[in-house]
Order: sequence, then C-alpha cells, then structure tokens
Amino acid sequence: MSGVEPVETALRELAPAVLGVLVRRHRDFDACEDALQDALLAASRSWPVDGRPANPTGWLVTTATRRLVETWRRDAARRRRESDDAARAVPPGDPAPGRDDTLALLVLCCHPALTPPAQVALTLRAVGGLTTAEIARGLLVPEATVAQRISRAKARIAAAGARFAEPSPAEREARLPAVLEILYRIYTEGHTASAGEDLQRPDLGAEAIRLARQLHGGWPGHGEVTGLLALVLLTDARRPARVRADGALVPLAEQDRRRWDRAAIAEGVALLEGVLPVAEPGPFQVQAAIAAVHDEAPTAEETDWHQILGLYGVLEVLAPSPVVTLNRIVALAMVEGPRAGLERLDDLAPRLEGHHRVDAVRAHLLERVGERAAAVAAYRRAAQRTLSGPEQRYLARRAAALA
Repeated sequence: MSGVEPVETALRELAPAVLGVLVRRHRDFDACEDALQDALLAASRSWPVDGRPANPTGWLVTTATRRLVETWRRDAARRRRESDDAARAVPPGDPAPGRDDTLALLVLCCHPALTPPAQVALTLRAVGGLTTAEIARGLLVPEATVAQRISRAKARIAAAGARFAEPSPAEREARLPAVLEILYRIYTEGHTASAGEDLQRPDLGAEAIRLARQLHGGWPGHGEVTGLLALVLLTDARRPARVRADGALVPLAEQDRRRWDRAAIAEGVALLEGVLPVAEPGPFQVQAAIAAVHDEAPTAEETDWHQILGLYGVLEVLAPSPVVTLNRIVALAMVEGPRAGLERLDDLAPRLEGHHRVDAVRAHLLERVGERAAAVAAYRRAAQRTLSGPEQRYLARRAAALA
C-alpha cells in the first residue's frame, strides 16, 4: 500500500472494529478511543513508509493497547488493575478470529443512559468513523453542539458503569429503534455525503448494509429491521448510475436504469413482500415501499407517482418531519402539477429555513412552470447552501443552463 489517501481509507474502515475490541477488553470507552486515535496516527505515519502489516487490525489493537498501558502506568496506584489486565492482552494477530465487535459496539452506543441525539452522535463517531464536523453537517446542528453531545455521552456511559457485553433480550428490544435510526443515518451519509468533493462514500454505505444484514439475522421476522435492510438495498441499487465518470451528479430521472443493481432490487423487494402482509407497519417499511416503486418503474415517466404520494401520506402519519413533508410535496407536484407543489412549499419553507433542498425543489418547480429568472435565483441559492461539491456543481449548471 502506498499513498496517503489509501492508508486513510483503510484506517477509517478498520477503526470501528478495533475500537470494539478495545472497549470489550478494557471497558473504558473514553480511554480506548484516545488510544485508538494515537494508534491511527502512528499507522498513518509508518504504513506509507514500511508498508501495511499482514494483520492491520492486530497491529492497531496492539499499538492502542500499548498506549493504554503507558497511560495507566502514569497513575499506577489508581489504575493498577486496568494496567495488569492490559498487560495480559492477546499478542499481535487476529484479536478474535471470526468475531465482529462492530455491532456490539453500536448497541453499546445506544445505551439507555444516553439521549437519542447523543446516541446518534456517539455512534456516527465510533461506528461510522465520521468527524465531529461531518456529524454536525449531517445532523444540521452546530459543530460545538455535536462535540458536547459526544463528550457527555462518553461520560454518561462511564458513570452508568456500561460494560461491553451482550444485552438481554429486553434490553436489545428497547434499544432497537435507536439502532435502526443510527444505522440509517450512517447509510444516508454514505449514500449522499453531507460535504466534500465526492457525492457518495461507498465505505460507509457498505458498512451500514453489512450491519443491517447482521441485525436482520438476529431479528429475521421483525418488520422494521426487515424494512431497513430492504430500504438500504433498494436505495443502494441505484448507486452505480448516480455519478458520471467525471464525478458529476446524475438525478434520478436521468439515470441509466440498465446500470442499476437488479440483484439488490430483487432482494429488497422480496424482503418487503415477505414482511408487509404480517408485520405492523412502520416508517422503514413505508420508505422501502417508496424506493421499490421507483426501482420497479421501467422508465422515469412510468413511475407510479400516485402510489408514491399515498405512501408519503402514510409516512407523514407514522414519522412526521419537515423532510418527509418536502418529499411529499415533490410527489404532489408530479401528480397535481408544479403549481400545487409551489403552494405547499411556501408553507413548509420556514420549517426548513436555510436548507438547500428547499431551494432546489423550488427551483425545479419554477423551471417547470416557466419562471426562468426565479428558477435561476433559487438554483443559485441552493448551490450556495450545500456543502457537497457535486451538488454545488449540478445546481450551478442548472442555473447556468437556464440563464
């Protein structure tokens, strides 16, 4: 392996599993994360020069463990027990052949002592590998707020005496809604990066799908677990057609549907058809159904927008939010015309003040009714408000084409 970017990519992929091993062994979440950061820094310096080790996970675990021992030895009287435990750590090699601690780490991050916003922030940091700034952009909150949530979350886990252990069936069930929401947020960041020059982050998307499969293995008949897995598969099936060779964004209506992953679509549809008749309806099942309608349409023009509009109406009841309402407005405009969508958009705009998607939808609808100057202005506002490079360029091109 050579070059900075490949090393950084590999380290980001390895970090959650390594942190899971460290926390399971040594309990102290905060100290383990600090030790992992030191190990990642050491790897970023040595691997490009010395080459990637045969067992990179074992290398990182061993290096991080040494950092922990060094830290604990500075305060031996207070931390003698932890130091002795760390000194008996498994030597370099696969820490636990066949064992994957990532999902257990995710469940730990959903500890009931934490508020839902803290659970999301901590998991995106520990399991998703996102920086504080990336989490803040994805959650639409200030970076300082996210930093405080993560810091307080780690302190609360420590104060609650949380241990890295398999939760009881009742605890698993209680934490499941938070786990599902967090997995979907991780997938969403991978599907459409909140910032940067790449539209997609396939590593995050693939990790979310892998964890969703693992979760589904534990709850094979659960409606919402199945719904989440179906949703990410049906959405990810379109990934190959979302970006041109030059990195430019391709909107759904213009995508080459021959490039869609038909195997993923078939799997997602089968999961959905198996669970919808028997499970209690839930938001992830409804979103998966919407994705299936898009995926099964032979062309953009043949999309059943009446069915999508009805499904968004159900979703507004099950999980109301401004974003759901915005998506329903898009479907309404496809069914009743762009004027109807613009009227509803005026009512919604104050609830999503400053969000680039409101301006992007407004621009598209204004373009459809022929108000070119207003559409250009809206496209330009949307381009200024998004932090995604591909989205900025796409919106700027739309404005330039109309102007």
